Amino acid sequence: MRKVYIDYNASTPLKPEVKDAIIEDLEIYGNASSMHASGRLARSRIEQARASIKKLIGVKEGSVIFTSGGSEANNTVFQTMRRLVHERDEFLISSIEHPSVMNTALNLNKEGFKVTILPVDKYGKLKLDELEKKLSDKTLFVSVMAANNEIGTVQDIKEITGLVKKAGAFMHVDAVQAAGKIPVNAGDIDYLTISAHKIYGPKGVGALYVKKSSPLFPLVHGGHQEDGLRAGTYNNSGILGFGKAAEIAAIEAEKSEISILRDRLRQGLLEKIPNIKINGHPTDILPNTLNVSFPGAEGEAILLSMDMQGIEASTGSACASGSLEPSHVLLATGLEHELAHGSIRFSLGWGITESDIDYIIEMMPPIIARLRAMSTLKA
Repeated sequence: MRKVYIDYNASTPLKPEVKDAIIEDLEIYGNASSMHASGRLARSRIEQARASIKKLIGVKEGSVIFTSGGSEANNTVFQTMRRLVHERDEFLISSIEHPSVMNTALNLNKEGFKVTILPVDKYGKLKLDELEKKLSDKTLFVSVMAANNEIGTVQDIKEITGLVKKAGAFMHVDAVQAAGKIPVNAGDIDYLTISAHKIYGPKGVGALYVKKSSPLFPLVHGGHQEDGLRAGTYNNSGILGFGKAAEIAAIEAEKSEISILRDRLRQGLLEKIPNIKINGHPTDILPNTLNVSFPGAEGEAILLSMDMQGIEASTGSACASGSLEPSHVLLATGLEHELAHGSIRFSLGWGITESDIDYIIEMMPPIIARLRAMSTLKA
C-alpha cells in the first residue's frame, strides 16, 4: 500500500546529513564535561551546534541552553517567571498556545498566580488591541507562539514584542513550529524556544534562547552543565544532530516549493469536495500547513479512513487522545464545535511530491462522501 506522510508539524524524518552527523558522533564517546582530549572534542562539537542554532534564530549574543525538547524549555521560562513575581505579578498568554505553555499557565493560575488568556480573531491572529488593554505596570511576562502548530497562523511577533517591551515586561516566543519554515529573529525577545525534531533533527532535544541580561533559573538542578542552568550529562548525539539540522535549516528554509504543493492540495480539495472550510490566516500562515474542516464527518473517523489508504496526517480534534473535546485552537478562533471536530491538519515537508498531493486529492473525496453518508444515516 502506498504511504504518504503529511504530518510534519508533529515530527519530521531525519535528513541524511543529520543522520550522518549522529552516526559520526557515536564514535565520540567522551563526556563533554571531561577535560581530556575526548571530552574536549565532544565539547567543541556541542559549541559548534550552539553556534548553528544562534545563526538559525538570528542572534550573536545571549545564551542557548540545550534541553530535552520544547516542553522543557517552555516550562523552564515559566518557572523562572514564577520566582520573579513581586510588584509585577501578571502573566499573559494567547488562547492558542501549545499545551506545554497553556497547561503550565493554567496550572500556575490554579496555584493562585494571575494569568490572563488573550483572545485571537477568526484567523488565529492575536488581537493587538486586547493585548494593549491588558498590558500594565503589573504585567511580568507575555508568551505568544510565533506560528501555530494546528492552523499555521503566523503572529506579528515584532509588533507584539514592541508593545510588551514598552510595558516593561518579559517576552517569550515559542518558535518550535516557525524555525526552519519562516525567518526567525530573536531580536528583542527575552526567551525563545525551538526543537530539533521539527526541523529534521532527532527527538528528545530542544533549546531555549535567553537574551543577555534576562534572568533564568534552572528547572533541572545538579552539575555545572550549561553554566549551571540545566544539569545533566550532555546528549551529545542529539545535540550534534540538532546542530546539523539547524545549519541546514538556516540556508534551506521551507518556502516556495512547499507552499506551491500546499496550495495545490488546498485547491484540489476545494474543487473535489463540496462544503469544506479552510482554517487559519489566508496569507500570514506557515508555508507547509493546511487545516481543513469537513462538515458532516468526524475528525477521528476521517483520520482512520485516511490511514487505511496510507495517508498519515493529524486531526484538529483531541479525540485521538481519548478526549471528546475539540481543539482549543479552533474553538478560540470562533469555529463551531462540529467544524472543530471534523478538522484535519495536513502539514507538508521535505520529501513530499506532486504525486503525493494528487494521491491525497484522489483519496479524500470518497472518504468524506462515505463518512457523511454514514452520519446522515445515523441521524
